[in-house]
Amino acid sequence: MGICLFAMLAAFLWFGWPTSNYGTQYKHVSTVAGTSGEFGEPFGVAVRGRDVYVSDGQSDKIWRVRGGTPAVFAKGLDTPSAIAFDKDGNLIVADSGTHTIKSVNSAGEVVTIAGVENRSGFADGDAAMALFNAPIGIAVSNGRVYVADTYNDRIRLIEDGKVTTIAGTNNGYADGVGPEARFDTPCGIAIWRDKLLVADTGNRRIRVVEPDGRVWTLAGNGDGDLNDGLLSGATFVQPTAVAVDRNGSIFVADGNAIRQLANDVIPIVRTLSADRRGLQDGKSIRARFNRPSGVAFDDAGNLLVADSENRLLRKFEQKPSGHTITADEIAALRDKPEEFRAAQPARWPYDPPTAKRDIAGTLGEIRGEMQPGNDEVWFHNGLDIAGIYGETARFIRDEKVLRPVAIENFGNSRESIRMPTLGYIHIRVGRDVGSVAFDDRRFQFAKDDNGQLSSVRVPRGTKFGAGEPIGTLNAMNHVHLIAGRSGGEMNALAALTFPNLQDSRPPNIEKVSLFDEFWREIETVAPNSRIMLKGKTRVVVRAFDQMDGNSDRRRLGVYKLGYQILKADGIALTEPKWTIAFDRLPRGEAVPLAYANGSKSGATGETIFNYTVTNFVSGDEFREGFLDTTQLENGSYTLRVVAADYFGNESSKDINIEVLK
Repeated sequence: MGICLFAMLAAFLWFGWPTSNYGTQYKHVSTVAGTSGEFGEPFGVAVRGRDVYVSDGQSDKIWRVRGGTPAVFAKGLDTPSAIAFDKDGNLIVADSGTHTIKSVNSAGEVVTIAGVENRSGFADGDAAMALFNAPIGIAVSNGRVYVADTYNDRIRLIEDGKVTTIAGTNNGYADGVGPEARFDTPCGIAIWRDKLLVADTGNRRIRVVEPDGRVWTLAGNGDGDLNDGLLSGATFVQPTAVAVDRNGSIFVADGNAIRQLANDVIPIVRTLSADRRGLQDGKSIRARFNRPSGVAFDDAGNLLVADSENRLLRKFEQKPSGHTITADEIAALRDKPEEFRAAQPARWPYDPPTAKRDIAGTLGEIRGEMQPGNDEVWFHNGLDIAGIYGETARFIRDEKVLRPVAIENFGNSRESIRMPTLGYIHIRVGRDVGSVAFDDRRFQFAKDDNGQLSSVRVPRGTKFGAGEPIGTLNAMNHVHLIAGRSGGEMNALAALTFPNLQDSRPPNIEKVSLFDEFWREIETVAPNSRIMLKGKTRVVVRAFDQMDGNSDRRRLGVYKLGYQILKADGIALTEPKWTIAFDRLPRGEAVPLAYANGSKSGATGETIFNYTVTNFVSGDEFREGFLDTTQLENGSYTLRVVAADYFGNESSKDINIEVLK
């Protein structure tokens, strides 16, 4: 209670007396740069005059953006993260991949100012001998460089050629002074008057470090949901970056949203953007982001955002003035399956790398059960590749970690590691079947008070090669493989090549059901008789797919479905209209449009896929639709439903209908 009262009093004192003023009203979001695909992973943002500088963790560069056009400013870095200018105009960089802090002068020349190149660890002392562990956060003030030493869970200071630790010790959560305080993967820091703000990512809180090293919690209670409200009651998902505007208002990049610690009558946390992942400009409350990682203010007071997974630099502004990204530009930014497929050699996520494995689940399948009022349903976003309990899972491509928190769900069945373009789920990451840690320093484990492993992290910038071990299969007995960047997931069958995989089995259409627009089922009649239709009709197809080698009990989702209408003489009025396609992962809101009631699948129980083929679901597009018989002349027709797999195998089923207006 005492700590809570202190935090509330401190918030009043340091925000200033309540004014019922949110400060700048950011009502619109636009795109500043990156629509031509220049950025690999924009992460940090800094502003000098009219120029905006952006660190790129994937391409190991710093970009300078002038007039919306990016140009390379500096090279030779390794997974640069947060950036900030010092008083002399040098750009200070947290170079996570080399575990160092670097400085870039106006000519783009790079020098190391603290840390030992490519050596991780923890040590204070002379800057040239000090050790960091993949530092991510940077803040600069009055000749001092503050560092969020992310995987050492400490806040460090570089001053006069020396490195000291201001606050933090082992991983955890605790307020206190200096080493009494604990952080969990702190990523973002910013100067706030004479103090430091810390985006304490793993603890899901915003913390404050006083000049004397005293640490207290400003906002967040540690829960992992996104909820606005009072500072102590608001919840954060994964705060990664923090910035303070000229009026002292605080802005946070949190999960897939941008938040503000607003100074109303009582200080509160409010969300400025939509809280769901995506890419959308326009009104700020509807704008969507995808792992924003850096925030800063330009000379006009606009809030700049490094939208990492969308690979764009975007901004919040008071009035619409910037560029609104178009659907064509969004499509152009996405990886193309054929290019993705050709990027690296083919292999399976096991050894031997060319030995064919059973496919146990495909992209787009429903998970959960579709029933009225049940929101716990979602699209399966990957490819399930069967293995054996305890078998070693392996990376299928060379990649480096970019997400500050790349491993999630430690110890449960959905434990995973997310690389930039591939994800691997259902794995004991970094440990064997007995949960004994691999002898591999890239996997950094923490232990509980009983000496048991309690978590594992892989620092940003860590590199893995194809064929290297990820970990071992847990009780789910398969690798759930995600192909594509977060938010741009593709069907792995199209985006990857798996040696010796083939399929000659067409989908199986079990049943076709017809409903009116109010979901009242239209009675079927004797075989070969015609069903009378009038007005708008919904067509639901119960179907599943199988691949060569699948057992009879294995039921997979269908790659695409559609329908067409034929005249009584068999002449098609139109080509097959493909209405549901799973070449890319649809948005989550589309689940009830793709699947009708009764659909269900999961690790156990019966699998039923009821596809509403008169609706349209493909990628980002989804809408309700009907077979509108008012567009047809009275008479006899054939309704043909079609289902196809990725390999080109098709099956169809004909229903005789009679149209009456």
